[in-house]
Amino acid sequence: MIDTVTPTDAARAALSAAAGGQAAAIVAAIGRGGAVRRMIVRADGTSNGTLGGAPLDETALRLGRAALQGAGEPAVETVSLGNATWLLYVETHRPPEQLVIVGAGHIAVPLAHLGSMLGFRVVVLDDREEFATTDRFDEDILVRQSDFATDPFADVVLDEHSYVALVTRGHRWDFDCLQRLVALDARPRYIGMIGSRRRVRAAFRALLEAGMSRQVLAGIRAPIGLEIQAETPAEIAVAIAAELVAVRRGAEAGSISRRERVLDRFLNEE
Repeated sequence: MIDTVTPTDAARAALSAAAGGQAAAIVAAIGRGGAVRRMIVRADGTSNGTLGGAPLDETALRLGRAALQGAGEPAVETVSLGNATWLLYVETHRPPEQLVIVGAGHIAVPLAHLGSMLGFRVVVLDDREEFATTDRFDEDILVRQSDFATDPFADVVLDEHSYVALVTRGHRWDFDCLQRLVALDARPRYIGMIGSRRRVRAAFRALLEAGMSRQVLAGIRAPIGLEIQAETPAEIAVAIAAELVAVRRGAEAGSISRRERVLDRFLNEE
């Protein structure tokens, strides 16, 4: 008996990914007369369904896993099984990229709004009850009160598709958050920290003294944002959002962190 994946099963997997769940590739095998069989291949390596034969299943798994590891463009391949020919079509469904804003102060509000407009699933964390309130943010923003002293990311799943913007109220919290972030198995694609040159230097020096390597520190964008001479909270949020887009699209020019080069200019190896 063929393990059948129904159109409803496939739709549920796609909707789960869109809601922030696990990425999934839906492989549809289209045979003679329009017969369709489906397989769901998930990011954790598991799968559901069979297309009815080892050659089809092996090809479906290969195509699904390749799609999940790549850009996710639809793929098509033809497979012959006995006297039948099947057309395999793959669609990939991924969760939205996640923007985690640490600190719910005056910059976080416009930044969360812009992040949502850019298609991010936005989560805002703060340890202060009066700041971690949903009424300060758009309805689609997830706001959580977090304990910065123990584990600020205890209730957040971070991976290589996450973007983290540290806009806390001081380098003490930056230090704690950065230590947690760089220790993750799957480090976020983007880690940026707000602050003056002095604040960034203090945080970097403390991290170096705590044993963090210069190579790891070099991957942290600080000060955060693109260089547009931003001054107001809204303008600073625009500069940060622009840097998020630049990272997403692979464009690196214009970042403040590149201009300042705090790690190289002020924290040379002794």
